[in-house]
Amino acid sequence: MLSWLARLALRRHRAILSISAFALAVAAAVLLYGGKLGSGTTEGIEASVVQELLGRELAYPGDSSFLILFRARDFDWRDPRYAAALTEALAPLRADPRVRLVLAPDDAPQLVAERMVSADKRSTLVVVSLRDAFHEAAAAYPELRASVRSPSLEMGFTGFLAYRHDLDRTLAWDVLLAEMVSVPLAVLVLLLVFRSAAAAAISVGVGVLAVMAGVATLTALSHVTEIAAYAINVASLIGLGVAIDYSLFIVSRYRDELDGGADMATALVTALETAGHAVVFSGFAVAIGLSGLFFFRGSFLATMGFGGSVVVAFSVIFALTFLPAVLVALGPRIDAWSIPVPRVAMLEGGWHRIATWVMRRPVLVLVSALAIVMVLGSPFIRMAVAAADISTLPRGVEARDVYEQLAEVFPEQVRTRILVAVRYPSGPAYAPERVGELYELAQRLAALPGVIKVEGAVDTDPQLTAEYFEADAETPLEDLPLAAQRMRSMVTAEELALLIVVTDLSPTSEAARELVRAIRADRRVGDATFMVGGPPANDVDLNAFVLERAPEAIAFVLVVTYVVLFVMLRSVILPFKAVIMNLLSIAASFGALVWIFEEGHLQWLLGFEPGPTDIAVPVLLFCAVFGLSMDYEVLMLSRMREEYLRSGDNTWAVAEGLERTGRLVTSAAIIMVTVFGAFAMARVIMVQSLGVALSIAVALDATLVRVLIVPATMRLFGDLNWWAPAFLGGARQPGSDSRPIEDRR
Repeated sequence: MLSWLARLALRRHRAILSISAFALAVAAAVLLYGGKLGSGTTEGIEASVVQELLGRELAYPGDSSFLILFRARDFDWRDPRYAAALTEALAPLRADPRVRLVLAPDDAPQLVAERMVSADKRSTLVVVSLRDAFHEAAAAYPELRASVRSPSLEMGFTGFLAYRHDLDRTLAWDVLLAEMVSVPLAVLVLLLVFRSAAAAAISVGVGVLAVMAGVATLTALSHVTEIAAYAINVASLIGLGVAIDYSLFIVSRYRDELDGGADMATALVTALETAGHAVVFSGFAVAIGLSGLFFFRGSFLATMGFGGSVVVAFSVIFALTFLPAVLVALGPRIDAWSIPVPRVAMLEGGWHRIATWVMRRPVLVLVSALAIVMVLGSPFIRMAVAAADISTLPRGVEARDVYEQLAEVFPEQVRTRILVAVRYPSGPAYAPERVGELYELAQRLAALPGVIKVEGAVDTDPQLTAEYFEADAETPLEDLPLAAQRMRSMVTAEELALLIVVTDLSPTSEAARELVRAIRADRRVGDATFMVGGPPANDVDLNAFVLERAPEAIAFVLVVTYVVLFVMLRSVILPFKAVIMNLLSIAASFGALVWIFEEGHLQWLLGFEPGPTDIAVPVLLFCAVFGLSMDYEVLMLSRMREEYLRSGDNTWAVAEGLERTGRLVTSAAIIMVTVFGAFAMARVIMVQSLGVALSIAVALDATLVRVLIVPATMRLFGDLNWWAPAFLGGARQPGSDSRPIEDRR
């Protein structure tokens, strides 16, 4: 089927190489131009709707805001120099038309100003809200941040815009560092496998080309649609390993054919018809796994799935076009620049003997291997998930460090806040006749377990009564002092009033989730309705969003993977077993994820902070591992099927198939583990945990599962492995050769 691509490369290899070079140049240009990567929000959930509503109608700090922490060493707030320095530092922000609000203690109402000055009078807090939505605000943030200067005050930036800015920079550095480490290590592995610098360079070249094309595509699309910054990391993480593996498969088969006496043209055609066929089906399998993330439309998970699928598609395309063209251009020089390193492959017949040993005692091996997998996966039952917050950033990054300072100096400001947005059918929301309803709602919320107080349009401070707020509401906004106008604009709009529920509960704790559910249980407030937002509500909504769609995503991946493998293998049993094998690898990787990152067993080595698993990681890990596991499954089973169709003997086919693919699978797995393992150095814990979990999954899949469990189950099922109804193209029945497999070598 793919022989025409080989013949095209033989006839038009210069044209293919020219097109590939042009694609590389375009990708580089797009990457240099940059994109508009999103914040990783989830559309449609209640917490996101609240955040969007507040950002559009109120000046309350949200996605388009940041905080500045000022501190003086030589004088305190009572010194006139402090107020003068603060006013001078904030002047550019107050004059900038992109800024909606600058709330500082030098011009805030007295009660608010007191809360914005630290106990030692040396630190002050400033809140800055921008007019534009997140994308435009994020683009403006670096310039606005740079405009704030002071020769006498130290300053630090945190808040959502600062967090996203620092997160994007950290993610970009993580990708660069991982690639700087993984590419040389992958080259080293390829040199040991091929013992030729030319062959190794070809495989790495395909990987670099595929990743650059994939990331450039995502970057370009970010200008017209929402692409989460995490999608770039996922594309780089998966793309490099997959592309190098695909190149390894094809180049290895091509060299095997040359070593067997075939001429270059015949070797290339055979390589693409066999290894190329496996690459196509493997690409389909990986893309199917990642496309399970499309069921989470409207969330950053969908963009991760899209990013991974795009780079896998480019990996297949360049492996079947650019790679053959390079092989033709090199001709007999494929083994050029030979490296004098010893062979690391197993002795001749070694994999065959392992398979034979396993198949002589299949029950013992299977039970033992399954027991190991169950032990490795057992921590999974203790998994706790939560939405990401600023703790995603490591210490040493400004937004995280300033937040920690803020927690020390202004503990009141970092308390958990649940936002209750009360929406009236008509305005004004903050009117004397409606204040009583808001005050009653605030009192009801304040009585819930875990609530410290309620702030916002009305306040549960005992000194402030309902009559006080009714009198305040009678004063038109334009008649208030400027500072009071700014405060009211933060919590009221024409048809909107904001109540802020303050609690000391951790935003990702079950107690905070129960509080959100309790608030939502009774939405009575006059003729209005209210929605609930804030970090705890986002955690509740995101978890519900994922759990609601996960069964459909899992079912899709399982069913479509089965169908694709059936089409390839023409077997009823083998695709089912392959699905089960993948689930074993996933279970083990999930267990490792909990044992390492939640329970902190390797904290000393990886330098992370133990905590709940980001809700995105298990979903992404399931889809990615399921697809990547098929990488080896397809290669191994397709070669076993070749041997079965040739000999008609299941036991011989399994042993010989493992012998023919064992070295390749091991080499490919080492490359994948190397690439994924390099991301263990990432400073963003989500990327770090994903890299570690994928490394463990691939390592187990290529050793315990493929070398022990697969041969054992293949032996137990015997010829049933290859059965399918004749009208569906099932393999022919076994031949009559019943000699022991060890006598056939």
